[in-house]
Amino acid sequence: MYKRILVAIDGSQTSHRAFEAALDLAQIHGAVLQPYYVVENTPLYFDVPGYDPSALRTRLVDEGSKLGREAAEAMKERGVAGEAAVGEASSVDDVSTLVLDAARAFNADLLVMGTHGRKGFQRLILGSVAERCLRQATLPVLLIPAAAGTAEKPAG
Repeated sequence: MYKRILVAIDGSQTSHRAFEAALDLAQIHGAVLQPYYVVENTPLYFDVPGYDPSALRTRLVDEGSKLGREAAEAMKERGVAGEAAVGEASSVDDVSTLVLDAARAFNADLLVMGTHGRKGFQRLILGSVAERCLRQATLPVLLIPAAAGTAEKPAG
């Protein structure tokens, strides 16, 4: 039985599916749910001459706040306790490190994440936050694939 569930959210459809799965589990188990969003300050974005990184950071912080409010509303509607949290990645702490640190700080007994299902070269270049979390986690991790919920339901 799960008592504390952390779900990584990022605004993608896959992340939305992961949140819905975590919300279902939290409701079933009477667990506390913490949606967790990471503001990703990738240095790649900041090394362009004349570019002001504060605009991107502000947009990402605003997106995290909006997602947190939406998650809180969905949780309230379903009677699930908890509140959203936001972390900020840096050159020292990447997204996967922050997610795992947040799970430890929250004392989560389950981590739920969406996975975009990238393969081959795309995965090699972009990496996979979900895969890194899965490899380094000391708690159970539930991965919700990008294709989850896309199959047609049988007529009946």
